[in-house]
Amino acid sequence: MSEFHQYIETHKERFLNELVDFLKMPSISADPKHKQDVQDCANWVAEKMKAIGLDDVEIYPTEGHPIVFGEKIVDTSLPTVLVYGHYDVQPPDPLNLWHQPPFEPVIKDGKIIARGAADDKGQVYMHFKAIEALSNKGALPCNVKFLIEGEEEVGSDHLEDFVRSNADKLACDTILISDTSMLGPDTPSITTGLKGLSYLEVEVTGPNRDLHSGIYGGAVANPINTLCEMIASLKNDKGQITIPGFYDEVLNYSEEERAEIARAPFSEEEYKKHLDIEETSGEEGYSTLERTGIRPTLDVNGIWGGYIGEGAKTVLPSKAFAKISMRLVPNQTCDEITEKFTKHFESIAPKSVKVEVRPHHGGDPAVTDITSNGYLAAAEAMEKVWKKTPVPVKAGGSIPIVALFQEVLKQQVILLGFGLDEDAIHSPNESYRLSHFYKGIETICEFHEAYLKQSKA
Repeated sequence: MSEFHQYIETHKERFLNELVDFLKMPSISADPKHKQDVQDCANWVAEKMKAIGLDDVEIYPTEGHPIVFGEKIVDTSLPTVLVYGHYDVQPPDPLNLWHQPPFEPVIKDGKIIARGAADDKGQVYMHFKAIEALSNKGALPCNVKFLIEGEEEVGSDHLEDFVRSNADKLACDTILISDTSMLGPDTPSITTGLKGLSYLEVEVTGPNRDLHSGIYGGAVANPINTLCEMIASLKNDKGQITIPGFYDEVLNYSEEERAEIARAPFSEEEYKKHLDIEETSGEEGYSTLERTGIRPTLDVNGIWGGYIGEGAKTVLPSKAFAKISMRLVPNQTCDEITEKFTKHFESIAPKSVKVEVRPHHGGDPAVTDITSNGYLAAAEAMEKVWKKTPVPVKAGGSIPIVALFQEVLKQQVILLGFGLDEDAIHSPNESYRLSHFYKGIETICEFHEAYLKQSKA
């Protein structure tokens, strides 16, 4: 049993109580009503940075929500690890599907249940406690810098300016992020690729006001019907995206590379059972792991218009709306795909309606070099704690800041996450296994020691 494990066991109740306090804060970055809650959460994060011994802790205001920075420079000759995470959370809606209030954490079946439990408060707080545990052993093996933001869930709109303006302050040898998942509780894995994202909203307008569907129906275009037809045309019967040029830059993987992906432990039956579905679907000719990991996607995230209240109102609506996301793979860029989507969507609109496309946020794909010191240290640390060699996997999620870090700071990003599919991030009843919270802390401790060793090799 490692010294880190013993320390964590001794203080696990306190660690959990602190995490509960963190999760009680409704730091919903997307909702202006919670602006003060987000600020209060930033203040809490700053205080916890000071409590674990970080120096130069500062809260940086932005035009949106604050960024919190702190560092501990033990010795300038040592390598420096930059830890990134976010303290903001997704809106908890729909509230009626939660088994308890989303910001009143409960412990059940070995999990902590609350909004932000796995994404990302539970995972980011592991790093705070790891630094505490490392400090208890003595001097930190590496210098550390913490960059914790409050806008990740709304696209990190103001983080890019901060990173570009503070590249010297953020200078490091590797970047460590825990905001991803493992293949399973008994199958440790390290994410080596993230998809990019183009997220936008479309508006379709027909008549200049809502109309009586009996008097005008059949004679005037219904924007909801038209929007549905336009969206349906964005994919063909093989699940391929029909936007011209969409696949121009997409990499074609060799049979050997696809065989390597297929070797990852994965049960299609368990996957379907977990989601309560009878079959999976997607682009023809690709497996579930390939669809989520190496193929681009297009999905409608929300659609609305007309009357949706109780009872009946026979209205032909003036407007219809949808939010659409496209997950991108290496060589695709957010700006290029957004432009291609906009041109195509406008071109397929009939003259009976007007269309507006409003880009919201996005980011480019990112890939980690599995021969880098950071990856090798992460693999060594995970194997030491989890007693299994971790599997490198490409994930379907997006963390736009990753590609920016690689561009500006010129360093590899290590995605050392401990979540699971069962965590239900972005959904009601989000949870995080306490065993992963504690083992995650231990793994991060081992990472810092392994990274120093790898850097000297």
